[in-house]
Amino acid sequence: MIKLPRTLIFGGILFFTFLIGALISFLWTPSDVEILNISSRFKLPSTVNWFGTDHFGRDIFSMIMVGARTSIAVAVVAVGIGILVGLPLGLWAASHHGHWVDDLIMRGNDLIFAFPSLIIAILITAVFGPSAFNAIIAIGIFNVPVFARISRGGALSIWTLDYILSARVAGKRTFRISVEHILPNIANLLIVQGTIQFSLGILAEAALSYVGLGVQPPTPSWGRMLADSQTMISFAPHLALFPGFAIILTVLGLNLMGDGLRDILDPRIRRARG
Repeated sequence: MIKLPRTLIFGGILFFTFLIGALISFLWTPSDVEILNISSRFKLPSTVNWFGTDHFGRDIFSMIMVGARTSIAVAVVAVGIGILVGLPLGLWAASHHGHWVDDLIMRGNDLIFAFPSLIIAILITAVFGPSAFNAIIAIGIFNVPVFARISRGGALSIWTLDYILSARVAGKRTFRISVEHILPNIANLLIVQGTIQFSLGILAEAALSYVGLGVQPPTPSWGRMLADSQTMISFAPHLALFPGFAIILTVLGLNLMGDGLRDILDPRIRRARG
């Protein structure tokens, strides 16, 4: 029986707490986040408003729940884009190692990596307009070369193994070998990297929303909540503390999950631990 690492357990508790809150927000929140109640603004945390209220009188706990839904959804789709596009490119490059196809794909990856990801994401959303869709595309573009490199690096060492050479001699096509033999053996790398990119996606979405280029009002976003609170921290610090802690704890949970999954899925680490 595999003993689950503490980092995986603790990270899973942190992340799934916010995930459950995001799912519950589809059905119920303590109050409507789109209804303004100016007479109740800047209320401190209490039994009625657990996290207090913002400058429009909206319940911050409800906004954190809906904001979790927004951040997680954007990150999931952005990582999905990276996997769906980057994984085939990486496998294709590995199967044509030393060929012009490999050089073309990897130089394209290098070109994307040459630009600061957040700056280009801001540029894309500024050109095409601020929205959740454009934020997803902007974040997803920079996930593509990450997964392409990971899948290519993992696949290259497998292509030299004897059973892969036997499959090629037996007449199996490159595509079939990649799907049947290569992909299952690099799945652990993709899972671990996926959790890391997931956390980076949440940070990127918060950054874009902070500068006004992500999810637009009245839909709550953790980054937008931080931006709105920056001029009111001196007399209402809870406006910034709760969305800030939400981002920190979610990203921490995902990173700990990634470390825990690596400990379980990496055979070298398993052997070292006995």
